[in-house]
Amino acid sequence: MSLTGWRANGWLREHRTSHSEIVKLLGAGDRDLADAATSTLSTDRRHNIAYEAALKFATAALAAAGYRATRESHHLRTSESLSLTIRADPATVRRLDRARQRRNVTEYEGGGMISEGEAGEVFRLAGQLRDRVRGWLEVEHPELM
Repeated sequence: MSLTGWRANGWLREHRTSHSEIVKLLGAGDRDLADAATSTLSTDRRHNIAYEAALKFATAALAAAGYRATRESHHLRTSESLSLTIRADPATVRRLDRARQRRNVTEYEGGGMISEGEAGEVFRLAGQLRDRVRGWLEVEHPELM
């Protein structure tokens, strides 16, 4: 399915972005990544902050493509949209979805559940997505960079 099909299903709404919005999203994602690298935070917090960074990068790509996720399931739709924006492979999208699910558990059911390995995995994933989204923007939407 395409982003247009997602819009027709009500999962997305059209959105006109700007250079300023994209720069703010990328900058916020970079700040989240820097915060997630802070070793004095718990593994739960580092994981969740790295996930938030990845989500900001995915949001930037979706905005550049002309869309925003609707409120219902917006984290899920934003992360899944990476397959249609930057052409992320299914394994990358699954990794981000697992991070989303784990974030939900720690946020809504209590902490102490994220391992050092999980936190590191999401941190690396967010860094990879930052690089992929920036590269995609430079090629597909240089006016927004």
